[in-house]
Amino acid sequence: MPGGLAPEDVSVWQRIRRYAVPRWMIEQATAHRLAGDWRAACAAAAVDPVFDLDGLAARFGEAAAAAVTEDLRHLAPDLMRWHLPRLLGGRTTLDTDCSVLLACYGPEAGSPELLGLYVTTTPMMEGPQRLRLVCAPIGTRFSGSGTDWTRARHLWDARHAAELRARFAGGADRLPFFRADGTPLTEEELPAEDPGTADPAARAEWAAVLLSRGESVEACAVAGMELDPAEAGNTPRYYRDPAGMLTTAAPDLLRIADGFRRLVAAGAGDRFRVPVHWRWHFLLMADGQDASAPVRVGFVDRDTVKDVPCLPGYAWHPDPDLHLVRAGRIAPDELHPLVAAALFPEAGPADGPPLPAAPAPVRVRCRGEWHEVRFRDGELDMPHTPQEQQREQALRAFGGAVAGCFAVRQTVATGNGRLPRALREQRRELMLRAQHGDTPGVLALLDAGFDPRMKLPNDRSLLHLLHLLDHEELLPRLLAAGLDLEAKDKTDRTPLMMAVTYGGSVSLVRALLEAGSRIDIVDNMDMSLAQIIRRYHRTDLGFLSDRVKEEFPDIGNDWWDDWMDDQSEYYDEEEEEDDE
Repeated sequence: MPGGLAPEDVSVWQRIRRYAVPRWMIEQATAHRLAGDWRAACAAAAVDPVFDLDGLAARFGEAAAAAVTEDLRHLAPDLMRWHLPRLLGGRTTLDTDCSVLLACYGPEAGSPELLGLYVTTTPMMEGPQRLRLVCAPIGTRFSGSGTDWTRARHLWDARHAAELRARFAGGADRLPFFRADGTPLTEEELPAEDPGTADPAARAEWAAVLLSRGESVEACAVAGMELDPAEAGNTPRYYRDPAGMLTTAAPDLLRIADGFRRLVAAGAGDRFRVPVHWRWHFLLMADGQDASAPVRVGFVDRDTVKDVPCLPGYAWHPDPDLHLVRAGRIAPDELHPLVAAALFPEAGPADGPPLPAAPAPVRVRCRGEWHEVRFRDGELDMPHTPQEQQREQALRAFGGAVAGCFAVRQTVATGNGRLPRALREQRRELMLRAQHGDTPGVLALLDAGFDPRMKLPNDRSLLHLLHLLDHEELLPRLLAAGLDLEAKDKTDRTPLMMAVTYGGSVSLVRALLEAGSRIDIVDNMDMSLAQIIRRYHRTDLGFLSDRVKEEFPDIGNDWWDDWMDDQSEYYDEEEEEDDE
């Protein structure tokens, strides 16, 4: 579908929708929100408020504090998490170190500061997928940013969630590419000629047909945009048709004009840019006061429009939910309930992403026959007698090669070797649920028989992923299953070192220490725990750093201390210059 997801991102978005916002999170956050407890709703959705609501009135005025309180009552943190940008490129995790402005308040008399409610993501790809909710003065923090959701409340405010449909329907009684009941149209049902302006949905479909034919200028015109040759800038000769790259570029051509007009009508400006290539951008320009006039578009070098604000991503990014439903990758009832109700109101209520399923049997070629293996009671169950298994263990002890079911079990235990596709998918499900902090999902898989000792990619075990999960429930269970606290992954990191490096909580670090984790360890770069604590500014782990320095003063490579001393001096000089 033109304006759809890049082919390499389709399977990634399918996994995101399945694992990133689990059903229990949606249900618990919704129940707390409806009960009026916004703090509990945030806790259920792994969102940490880091502001003092009671102190807002004294600093910013009663009206601003009241407005913030009202918005918090209707904040749907699970819906917000659903819509937040993702890293992609094969990863399902949140875009790192990203700030998204939700709302602005004030300023009031006596308080010249503009108050903002915004959410920030983790700075680490492998860190916990927790969010920070901040309410503080914003200054110029979000000036020209593509992460301004103040005019997109349908992405986080439950009162406006139904407005999502209008962003795609364009005033039509159905969504483009879908029937009224939400079932996708086939390619044969798309228009074969211009349907005119009476049916906005068919008109959008006609623009997509033109774009798929390579008739980009005509498609732009149907989508409400008129390419302006006078604004072509230094368009290179090898782009005979500058808009032609839109057939493979990421922007959703069918939504750009509508998103631009909405911002112009809201007084957000009259010039925006859309990156359609690493070097070339669309420059969108309003044409007077006529809202029905085509949006003028220039195709320009990025350097000539670097001071022009970007069109917010929600106004031109392809919608993954519509694409996945149309492609048959997910069903409407697997969407977030608020999203499904907005997009497909006639499709019935949605339950949300699927629950964890018990590991299914997997067929393995063994000794010329097909056998079934499956996870049961915490281990990989095979159709072989104890005597056969004993003989295979003896063969392996003498250096013999194992095959079939026994090779699969060895790979499960060591992580070395290949697994059947179905087992790789089961392992991936466990890993992705852990990656997204889905402790109930991980526990459900273990309860269903999954082997807790199974090695994950990079030679990691579930102990290595505890910084992403609720360790109070999982750590005792994993230790009881015999997992090794000193097992190292491919970067020579133990579970304790993973927790210190990737933002694990203080309580997890203390729990690992109490369980007997060693502290005289270094990773593959010869960094000690004390050096890692210093490198990542883990001031909350000073007690561990002091202990390592006292008990093992010579551990770790001195080069790291010298390098970090140089970095500290550099930043100290920078701060002094700023002060001057």
